[in-house]
Amino acid sequence: MRKKGLQVGTVTTMRSGQVQDNLRPVEFTGELVTSRTDYTGGDDTRGVTESLYKSDGGRYVVYVEDWSKWQGESNTNTLHDATAADLDVGGRFEALGRDAGLGRPLTIDEAVIRPDVEF
Repeated sequence: MRKKGLQVGTVTTMRSGQVQDNLRPVEFTGELVTSRTDYTGGDDTRGVTESLYKSDGGRYVVYVEDWSKWQGESNTNTLHDATAADLDVGGRFEALGRDAGLGRPLTIDEAVIRPDVEF
């Protein structure tokens, strides 16, 4: 496994061009399992990128980059512990777990649309 270098914190580029940066480095030994990006607003100017890492000790962590290309909007990078439940159906990182092949298939009760449930 390779040493990984990430940064956590927030960066904001002001309209004046001034950059407010409080990023801090994080280092660990592990490997990237998978990564995915969801674009918000229907274009590529804002989004959230989630990257799943497995440390050399077997611990899963998710690196979340909440980003914007717009001046005055912050880019925030955070690191989260990820349990098996977080990566499974209904978990906070379900889509990432599914992309990594770690989630289980839906049960029939989870998949069937019931007429008494509103979306």
